[in-house]
Formats: sequence, C-alpha cells, structure tokens
Amino acid sequence: MKNKNKKISFFYEMYRLREIEKEISKRYFEWEMRCPVHLSIGQEAIAVGICANLEKRDEVISAHRSHYHYLAKGGDLRAMLGELYGKVVGCAKGKGGSMHLIDNKVGMLAAVPIVGSTIAIGVGAAWANKLKDLNQVVVIFFGDGATEEGIFHESLDFSSLHQLPVLFVCENNNYSVYSSLNKRQSDKRKITNIAKAAGIASYKINGNDVEEVYKVSKESIQKIKKGHGPILLELSTYRWLEHCGPNNDDHLGYRSKNEIKDGIKSCPIENYKKILLKKKIFSEDKIDKIRRKISNEINAAFNFAKKSKFPDSKLLRVHLYAK
Repeated sequence: MKNKNKKISFFYEMYRLREIEKEISKRYFEWEMRCPVHLSIGQEAIAVGICANLEKRDEVISAHRSHYHYLAKGGDLRAMLGELYGKVVGCAKGKGGSMHLIDNKVGMLAAVPIVGSTIAIGVGAAWANKLKDLNQVVVIFFGDGATEEGIFHESLDFSSLHQLPVLFVCENNNYSVYSSLNKRQSDKRKITNIAKAAGIASYKINGNDVEEVYKVSKESIQKIKKGHGPILLELSTYRWLEHCGPNNDDHLGYRSKNEIKDGIKSCPIENYKKILLKKKIFSEDKIDKIRRKISNEINAAFNFAKKSKFPDSKLLRVHLYAK
C-alpha cells in the first residue's frame, strides 16, 4: 500500500477506537453507565480495515461487542456514549445500551447480544436488498462462538443458495466467554472449511494487520457487489480485557500469562506505529498531535453524554415491534 494518507488514517482510526474504549473502561467505575459493556481492546484493525471499504449505503450488523463496528462505520461518538449513559441523545434513545446500538443514518442495522442471531438478521437484510435490486453489501460481524450455533450453518446455506450480497466476518479471538477454542471445537474443524462446504469462498487472515484486513476485504466486497455471492473472512485476533466488563480478568486463570503476553505483543496499533515511524510516514510529534485531538474529542463527547437528559417515560412504548 503506497497511499501515505490512508496509512495515517488507519493509525488514527485504530488509535481513536482504542482511546475511546480505554476511557469507557476508566469511567465505568463512576457508576453512571449501568449497562454491561463488552470491550474490543486489541481488535481494532478488523473494524477499521473492513469499514474503510464500505460506502454509506452499505450496512453492518454486530453482536454484543459492537462499539468499534458502529464507530468505524461512521457512527456518532456522542450518540454512542449517550446510549451507554441511558440518555435520550443516544442512538437508540437511551433504551438499548451498549449491546443494542442502531443507527440507520450510517447503515448500522443493529447490534444484538443473542449469540448467532445477528447472522440470520444480516442474511435477511441482504435477501431484502437483493429483492429490491440494491447494489449494496451487508457485513455481519460475529465471534468464533457464534459459528457453533445452528443458525450459522443455516444462514450460510441460504445465502449461498441465493447468492446474497453478504460478507461474513468472524472475529476469532479464540474465546467464548472463558472457554478457549480447543475446549469447544475439534482441531479438525475449520471455520473456513464449513463455509466452503456451503459453497462460499472463505479466507483466514491476520486480523491484527490493518493493511491485510483492508486489502482482502476490499477484494471481497468488490466481488460481492459484482454478483459473485457471499464471502466469509475469518480474522485471527486477541481480546485483552474480560469477556464482559471494564477489567482485566487474568486472575481467573483461564488464560496463561504467556498467552496474554503474546496476545498483547500482537497489538495492531503499536506494531503499525513502529512500521510507520520506521518508514518515516510520520513522527512522534505527529502522534502527539493525534493524541491531543482525540483526547479533546473524547472528553467533549463524555461531557455531552453526562449532561444530557434521560428519556421521558412517554418513549417507553415508542419504537417497539410488538406491544
């Protein structure tokens, strides 16, 4: 990749996502955000690399670990934080919280915490788009645990049969809550092979390399929009913090100290920064300016969310599909 501005943008966006979630983690102990939070620190390259290839009309759908997908797709930081604080300025009017982000203005169809459910919802949206002859792609983000649900196999089969414009994105961080992949799946089971068995092209790549994620997802999205049908990407990455919450959970012992150390060594931001500094694409002074700019944005967004009003009780029965 030769585009200097794009490289700087990748670093900026990844660093911004990291700092936002670090601040959420720090402020969670003020007891004003009362919804559960599932943080994605360590997995920034996936959302940034993929969403950099999406147009506004393209759609994304996510699960419980959804902050990065929403923001990378163009979501409003103030609206997201407002949602976490339960305020009416939130993207779901303060009624959904962290696990129910939605914003049709930027193509964020939904975030749903039920494991595997969003795969079928995303396939349904892609089916509707095809019936309407809309040239847009639906990107479905899910974890490795969701591939163990029956709905995953059914959705692959349906999307393959109808050649739907879907990009399946499995963020494989090797864990479902506290259970590692080798305790849940046979070592002979390959997620990419399951997709291939359904007639879907699939690729496994390094999810911590933002340029690789960008390149492969760009090629995939272009193929999908040309009518080549669905594609699945499995991206290897690592979750730094606990499954649910703002803390480290190293004391639980389900991950070894060496594993955690190796996982942090694969940091998509620090490693990319070293590359850019070595190539003299930017300097430490430039990074300091980026830090200050992002810090000011984050502080302003938190202040806005904290000072905003809670939703009126009249909103309780609004935006419901069933009563």
